[in-house]
Amino acid sequence: MRGMPGNRRGRAGLATAFCALAAAVFGVAMWNPGTVKAAAGGRTGEHLIYASPVELLFSPDGARLYVLCNQSDEVRVLDGSTYSVIKNISVGHEPRGFSLSPDGARLFVANSWDDTLSVIDTRTLEVVATWPVGAEPSSVVEDRRAERLYVANRISNDVAVLDAQTGAEEKRLAAGRGASYMTASPDGRRLYVTHIYPNPSPHRTPPESEVTVIDAASAEVVDRIPLRSIAGVFHIAFSADGRLGVVAELHPKNLVPLTAVEHGWVMEDTLTLFGDDVGDKTVEIPLDDLESHAARPFGVAMTPDGSRMYVTSGGSEIVTVIDVPRLLRYVRLNRRGIAYDLSASGNYVVKRIAVGHDPRGVALSPDGRRLLVANRLDDTISVIDTRSDCVVSTIALAGPKVISALRHGEQTFYTARYSFHGGIGCANCHLDSTFDGLQWDLEPDGLGRDIVDNRLLEEVKDTAPYKWNGGNPDLPTECGPRTEKYFWRSENYDDLTLADLVLYIRSLPARPNRWRLPDGQLTPAQERGKAIFERSVDNFGRPIPLANRCAFCHSGPLGTSRKSFDVGTKKETDDSGLLDTPQLTNIALTAPYLHDGSAATLEEIWTLYNPHDQHGRTNDLTKDELNDLIEYLRTR
Repeated sequence: MRGMPGNRRGRAGLATAFCALAAAVFGVAMWNPGTVKAAAGGRTGEHLIYASPVELLFSPDGARLYVLCNQSDEVRVLDGSTYSVIKNISVGHEPRGFSLSPDGARLFVANSWDDTLSVIDTRTLEVVATWPVGAEPSSVVEDRRAERLYVANRISNDVAVLDAQTGAEEKRLAAGRGASYMTASPDGRRLYVTHIYPNPSPHRTPPESEVTVIDAASAEVVDRIPLRSIAGVFHIAFSADGRLGVVAELHPKNLVPLTAVEHGWVMEDTLTLFGDDVGDKTVEIPLDDLESHAARPFGVAMTPDGSRMYVTSGGSEIVTVIDVPRLLRYVRLNRRGIAYDLSASGNYVVKRIAVGHDPRGVALSPDGRRLLVANRLDDTISVIDTRSDCVVSTIALAGPKVISALRHGEQTFYTARYSFHGGIGCANCHLDSTFDGLQWDLEPDGLGRDIVDNRLLEEVKDTAPYKWNGGNPDLPTECGPRTEKYFWRSENYDDLTLADLVLYIRSLPARPNRWRLPDGQLTPAQERGKAIFERSVDNFGRPIPLANRCAFCHSGPLGTSRKSFDVGTKKETDDSGLLDTPQLTNIALTAPYLHDGSAATLEEIWTLYNPHDQHGRTNDLTKDELNDLIEYLRTR
């Protein structure tokens, strides 16, 4: 048998023990994630539909709790005090974000795979409208005057501005790549938008991200707050007076070899502070400490009195508690180099609270006395008393009580418990089970050698072999020994855990392709591009050798022959030019391109990196023909 996993929580166990005592005082049974599996009656191979809560909202009066359930495609409405179910409301597919209108009369839900908004009347708890919008809408906010809706679209990298009463689109505002999470300032005058993939930047330079700032009255972008060396930006929260803003983010160290895993941090978990309380410049601070991480920070909340800040960490399965006055004092005295000081967090982090699997969104009750945490992969909500900073109860959402093999595999994918110091999990580099837009130096081939671009996991199951050099014959090899040795730095997976992880990765479907027509037909440009992709003769009437045709290497329904070829893209840092043929699934989403990410766009593959026609014969193509080819590739 393979090795067994190590301690899940580390030092968070001390906080758990203390909070168990507090829970007993409150007269509520303390929940432990291990008891769910024990009570589940064992592992099952069935495909089960779980609730998968991702976001939470209280109604303005606190009488209701709205729970956005990503997998069951629902908004579940609970009593705000007793947490009993009032109603389950079906919405679109893969809902990712929601918000209440300022008057609380309407609830807007962004359905990411439907490209729609569901509009719910909170009096009747019925969906009263469904409006088309953008490409993969991920969050939505209505302005204070109920005139406009703003919707962050992950694939089109923009914010759609809609008429709040009719849903008619007025315009689009350019945002960061993978625009996803949006928060209004306390006065409602400005909207702050984050994005999960880094913006384009020169090859092998630190990633660049931003917070896009929109004036809600004029519907214009008025600022872009730069986030240097950041790739992966999630929720934002503000103090009640608006003087302090905070954003949860990932700070990858992808320009150094992955040997950094065992020497410290290959992925830092940080917050960026901005606003009057920290001056005219942003300040990045670490959540991690010397011996453990707060892996994958996501949700953020601040108490109404401004004394406490709470941050969920999906990979570490904790909520980090920050003393805000202490934080501000420390920042004012130490403005430089804080992000790289692994002792810094000891000056402001006062507690780490263990919660469930993959904690995501948070909601404070209107009086600030309860913090609720959505544990996505447990189908539970942790209730934290903000006076004791302890979990005092756990709300179990209705749904399957057994843990399926697929669910266990997903839990394994998203946790960081297996890695050195609990620093990273699969989901750190494959955000939301996709990719991260970064390039990495994986040291098995030598330090500074064979830099590799991260690849998309959608429909990866039938594309073996794996790695850019095709060195791993199957997913158990890719995800087992290789991952444990070079990422986790220890043998951790038992046989069933590895099998379940592989099962989950093999199950990942392709999201809807936004470049295809609804009826499956191709546009005239796409038809012309398809003809170029499949052609056997060039524009001069010369035969194209079989091995130099696009459709030869990129054959089959997924666009890969599953063989390796030398297409002339070897760099000085590469040991070989022989590279695995990547699948074409949703290739339009995954810039940059080539094995090392050196091509910023699809166009650059052939205009900059194919001078001798080794990567398909393309030098005879006109600009319009190349554009047609790319239009077709986007439909794959």
